[in-house]
Amino acid sequence: MVRGPIRRWKGYGKPQRAELYFRWSLYLVAWIMLPINLLSTASAARVQDSTTVAQVALVLSLASTLVTLRAYRTSLDHYLGRPSTYRRWLVVNAVLTVAGSWTVLLLGPSSDGLPLHPGPPFTLVIAASLVGATAGPTGVSLRLRWAFLAAAGLPLMVSPAMLLAGVSPASTFGWVCGAVIGTLVLIGSCRSFAWVTAVVWELDAAREAQSRLAVAEERLRFSRDLHDVMGRNLTTIALKSELAVQLARRGRPEAAEQMAEVQRIAQESQREVRDVIRGYRTADLHAEAIGARAVLRAADVACEIDLGEHADGLPLPVQSVLGWVIREATTNVLRHSEAAHCLIRLRREDGRAVLELENDGVPEVPVPSPGAGTGLRGLRERLAAHDGELTVPTAAPGTFRVLAAVPL
Repeated sequence: MVRGPIRRWKGYGKPQRAELYFRWSLYLVAWIMLPINLLSTASAARVQDSTTVAQVALVLSLASTLVTLRAYRTSLDHYLGRPSTYRRWLVVNAVLTVAGSWTVLLLGPSSDGLPLHPGPPFTLVIAASLVGATAGPTGVSLRLRWAFLAAAGLPLMVSPAMLLAGVSPASTFGWVCGAVIGTLVLIGSCRSFAWVTAVVWELDAAREAQSRLAVAEERLRFSRDLHDVMGRNLTTIALKSELAVQLARRGRPEAAEQMAEVQRIAQESQREVRDVIRGYRTADLHAEAIGARAVLRAADVACEIDLGEHADGLPLPVQSVLGWVIREATTNVLRHSEAAHCLIRLRREDGRAVLELENDGVPEVPVPSPGAGTGLRGLRERLAAHDGELTVPTAAPGTFRVLAAVPL
């Protein structure tokens, strides 16, 4: 029962954790009102001979807390652009606030007609907490000008009940001013929680968009290279083939020469395409290490790279395949973990080049994703082409470690 929430928390990403933190901060504002009202009702039970007000206040406090929690939830969903029924719960919360405040204030004198004994003004405290419980969700879901109007309007709607209950005009005016100031502060605090939550999700969406743009840019580069290489040659092949057809129909011997030229251009195009693909598929070890550090630092992950003096002396095919290991491992760190530190180390061991990659922030319960595992399988295939192997040894809890070894 205890490990369930902990595992779910570890499986959340940073935006989800931030939203959960701020959401429960708003919920805590609603729960704070409950002990205040309970203390006030306890004072009512001690001060008055009748417990009618205490009982009514207790019921209103519990109902207000539950309605306010629902209003906070739907209001935050609306602020984040999700479907919600926030209007319904705002109306219910406002009606409960006004009706409850009037009830508590008008029942201030005991039901048997005896005047209120000296003691803490518990009815005013309960009315203020009910007003504050409505102001929070209003500040989250409505525009600020409407939220400020609600902050001023609710205390004014409660003030007639105070005058009818026998509270002096001066005390009523002071209570209204204090309630307005308190609700304005509460609106600003709750609004800031919602704003920070939205900013966190926007930053996460921006990072995903940046990744997609990088992939799209690489595709455009590759298509542009293919177009530059193949466009002119294919056009020449088409023209010369058409010319050869016309010459062949006329029985001209030049048709054979044109077809020989077409063959030469086709072979040259084939070679150029191989060069383009080879350049696209070749990963430079130093460039990939530097790129991995830049990408990880941009994601707030400290990256330690130790290639030593071994990288320069490695054969080019070995450097290329190890560069692909770094590229894929960096992708896995960003996609499948919440790492704060990453280590990339290269060493020579028993006639082999061994690349070690280690990162922390691995969730205890991995979140499955479509196509999971294809990256490591692809790396094993690349390494197998060079008689190498990829192993995932046991690491400390929350840590992922992978070793790529290629014989020299």
